[in-house]
Amino acid sequence: WVHWAFDAGVIVRTAIRVGRIGSSEPAQYAAYFGDARGNAYAVDATTGRLLWKVSVENHPTARLTGSPVLHRGRLYVPVSSSEEGAGSLPDYECCKFRGSIVALDAVTGKQIWKSYTIPEEPKPFRKNARGTQLWGPSGGAIWSSPVIDESRSALYVTTGNNYSDPPTTTSDAFVAMDLETGKIVWSHQVTARDAYVSACRLPDKTNCPEVNGPDFDFAASPILVSLANGKRALVAGHKSGNVYAVDPDQQGARLWETRIGQGGTMGGVQWGSAADQQNVYVALSDLGRVMLTYTQFTDADRNRGGGMFALRLSDGAQVWHTPPTPCDSRPRCSPAQSGSVSAIGGASFSGSLDGHIRAYASDTGKVVWDFDTVREYETVNGVPARGGSLDGPGPVIAGGMLFVNSGYTVDGGMAGNVVLAFSVDGK
Repeated sequence: WVHWAFDAGVIVRTAIRVGRIGSSEPAQYAAYFGDARGNAYAVDATTGRLLWKVSVENHPTARLTGSPVLHRGRLYVPVSSSEEGAGSLPDYECCKFRGSIVALDAVTGKQIWKSYTIPEEPKPFRKNARGTQLWGPSGGAIWSSPVIDESRSALYVTTGNNYSDPPTTTSDAFVAMDLETGKIVWSHQVTARDAYVSACRLPDKTNCPEVNGPDFDFAASPILVSLANGKRALVAGHKSGNVYAVDPDQQGARLWETRIGQGGTMGGVQWGSAADQQNVYVALSDLGRVMLTYTQFTDADRNRGGGMFALRLSDGAQVWHTPPTPCDSRPRCSPAQSGSVSAIGGASFSGSLDGHIRAYASDTGKVVWDFDTVREYETVNGVPARGGSLDGPGPVIAGGMLFVNSGYTVDGGMAGNVVLAFSVDGK
């Protein structure tokens, strides 16, 4: 049942982070999240009352997609943008957005520090064929949640591609920031010279950077893990189709890389993986894009993409691979597994654009549970509902229950409007 509702007046893309405010008694808890216009919020978790709202980035294309992280009285907010799409227009002065982390006081919302993934401010560097002024460097969006490392007083993020020339060394990278100041401590780039906007795949390529992509950015959060040899690693999948591990204690030195797919603008690993003490569990997107006439939007190739992998944390070796299930006859179906993976002891869970949520045995990769969410539902609040594609955030697992939202139309997926709750027996 709905206990309260808060209307932000704009799309909310981030997951919601709940934490205690201050140390006074009785304890008060806040829910923290961000919207599609670059605003961060704190609302009372008991009543839904707005505590504060702060704009963390004034660029008109800024948006918040990664969940903020609450740590020792500070809220760390990652900032991404939609300028990669806006920048494709030939009359648009592409591009000026830079990704960032903004540290806020969790009680008041006051900014403590802001650190850009590209330290250099964009400058005019040339004009396009139509005479429009172009700017750079730009991009380096942070699409996903940062990771806190208390032992080194560090914060780790992964970054997206550049939007315009000149390309930088902190795009497509693991980046470490000082937790107290935001200063960049080190970065490790996995794909150099990756400057790209949507124009690069459209007939009018006027604003496509000279290096022309390949748009192999990070959208997945890094996972901080401890290895059996006593060392540590940061692990993240990339849209190139590679999974990377770097050493956070050796300035991000490369430990291993493993290819699991072909990669592409919507390929490789999209929204994140999960790990236990032995393996990282990675879902493959490799979504095939079918261009639609007179629009930037695309449909999905029903015969391409998908699959689940377990890679050994120590060296990246493949432990198992489970191929995708082919689509049935339903329209707008794709086997791509673009959404985040969630894991518990003995199983990992992955949703697919075909509308299924599946559980994979951690030791063998066997599908031990499969539920097709594409159907009509009688909901507890009486609103007519239907399931669709699964993408974006992974399922939430808590208190012996699994919760998943069904319906995602981006890039050819099936629409839906339902949140589903499953008990431990799968019903």
